[in-house]
Amino acid sequence: MNKMKVGIIYGGRSGEHEVSIRSASSVFKYLDRSKFEPIPIYIDKTGTWHWVTPKSDTLGVANDSPEVVLLPRPHRLNGEAKAIFAFQDQAHFGKKESVDLLMPLVHGTNGEDGTLQGLLDSAEIPYTGGGVLSSALCMDKEVAKRLAEHADIPVVPYRVAHVWDSPTKLQILLTDVEKNFGFPVFVKAAGQGSSLGVFKVKAREHFLSILQETFKYDTKVLIERAIHAREIEFGVLENPNPADPPLVTKPAEIIPGEEFYTYEDKYSDSSKAIAKIPAEIDGELKEKLTRLVQKIFTTLQCEGYARIDLFLDRENGAFYFNEVNTLPGFTSISMFPKTWEVSGIGYTDLLTKLIDLSLLRYKRRSKILREKV
Repeated sequence: MNKMKVGIIYGGRSGEHEVSIRSASSVFKYLDRSKFEPIPIYIDKTGTWHWVTPKSDTLGVANDSPEVVLLPRPHRLNGEAKAIFAFQDQAHFGKKESVDLLMPLVHGTNGEDGTLQGLLDSAEIPYTGGGVLSSALCMDKEVAKRLAEHADIPVVPYRVAHVWDSPTKLQILLTDVEKNFGFPVFVKAAGQGSSLGVFKVKAREHFLSILQETFKYDTKVLIERAIHAREIEFGVLENPNPADPPLVTKPAEIIPGEEFYTYEDKYSDSSKAIAKIPAEIDGELKEKLTRLVQKIFTTLQCEGYARIDLFLDRENGAFYFNEVNTLPGFTSISMFPKTWEVSGIGYTDLLTKLIDLSLLRYKRRSKILREKV
């Protein structure tokens, strides 16, 4: 049996470059070799793509690997879709390689926000994870919350600021935040992940300066009321029959090792964060949260898979939608694969399911008419 060639795209130009390398290394190591041949494709920090020939199970920075470009047009070989990569370096110029399916593992900007997905759609290549629409919607925290509110999904009260807002407008915002939220508040870059560009503002006099610091990470910033909450996470898979509700894991709870779940707390070797899987949540509440997670997944047009994070207010028991991660971390200890492992699907089988789901979606989309008949 011919093995399917799966291109693992990793790296990228975002602040989550190193996280992406870890995810890709784990996927490369645990992908079912009896069915698939993994092909690592590294995007360096300049945005250049490289065809990687790994020397071990661990992937890493591969700037010295041959440069390639993805040919952005549909290709068919023996009736099957193929992603064609053309080599650009002098030693291999003119050479081409193909893969059958792509697995994007580029976290953050230009990987998780719909831009990479748009390129793959243009070339009509099957790929895992969310499509253009869901990726873009979920990456923008403010737009995701706005749509959630429209669907009567509870969210933590928030305000929005833009880098072009005048000093007068920002002063009015400060007055509004102090009056309606009080301090502390959380200030978040709207389009970042892994807690990059997230700050806790404890006093009025620090608000405007921290706002300017956050604008270094994005042109739009979210200001949220701080609540004393439990952080609850669920893994979600699209149902093979998309008319049926998505499949949801048992809940997990993150207990931060710092004041809140920072980038360092997530990825540092010295992190003191604790993950409880499954979380201690009673059956009735767990069912309610599961239905909420399913509603969030469908409301935001998610496909393939996602991790959905909620807040549970410790003081009044209220629950809120926090965010959707359409391309969650995929190391062997990341929350998405761990929640599925506890829920009965091991890491290798989970990867196979993601590939199967992407092929089902590709099959559905390939039937769409592209010209008038």
